[in-house]
Amino acid sequence: MHNAAPDTARRPPFTAERRVAVAAAEATGRLLRGHFADARAVRTKGAHGDVVTDLDLAAEELILTRLRRHFPRDRILSEEAGLLDTGSGRTWLVDPLDGSNNVAIGLPAYVVGIGLCVGDTPVVGVVHEPVTGRTWHAVTGQGAHDDDGTRLRGPHSRLPGPGPVLAWTQGHAVDRADRTAAALRATLERRCRRVLQLWAPLLGWSLLARGTIDGFVGYRAEGVDLPPGALLAAEAGAELRTLRGAPFRPRFSGPDSGRSFVAARAETLGYVLEEVAAALRTTT
Repeated sequence: MHNAAPDTARRPPFTAERRVAVAAAEATGRLLRGHFADARAVRTKGAHGDVVTDLDLAAEELILTRLRRHFPRDRILSEEAGLLDTGSGRTWLVDPLDGSNNVAIGLPAYVVGIGLCVGDTPVVGVVHEPVTGRTWHAVTGQGAHDDDGTRLRGPHSRLPGPGPVLAWTQGHAVDRADRTAAALRATLERRCRRVLQLWAPLLGWSLLARGTIDGFVGYRAEGVDLPPGALLAAEAGAELRTLRGAPFRPRFSGPDSGRSFVAARAETLGYVLEEVAAALRTTT
């Protein structure tokens, strides 16, 4: 099948795309799991010394080969290869090894992420965790599910008594001296039970979709990871807001200043947005 329109009378939209993405992510997971102990850094990128490993490149090639085979007319934006442009309105987003810095130091906290956007809107999101072999996936309007078909229910709506557990991410371009990032992290560390800095944002999104953590805050997040992860969490019931509290649309294009967010639910969402607002007031 090559970019064939799905038969909506027989199956939901994007069924084939989800199936191909899940299979590619799981095959990549087997590759990464089998060679984890042998991973080696091949270069650095960015000002902060983030690494690219040989596993990033091998995993990326596996996924790109599969996507090109099944959807040759679609664009692909991949973490290492960049944009492979065909002029299509459909763009696959690929992070073949989200957590490369973890792998480089032998820390088994990493995932594979694949998403599909129509225009700038995410419609398919897949996150696979090679360490456990588990996969979580979402299709717009169809909910988020794990690999046995169980629907993900997302974070609790009630604010936990000891405070929420949050994940934090910031983009590669954020300087260590960035006042806004520093103020946000300091406030959240002080006012929340725990703030996880995982070096793998898609892992944070999967934790939120499963309801294992209560919220997620991102500052100038990377575009490749954001749409598939945010779709997974949103389809599981998380609400997405900008740092100022307006509705947030997860997009891969445009400046990273438009990719700062709070994701949580009900009471926790309100609490975190209040703390974020307090932090932002200290920077003005």
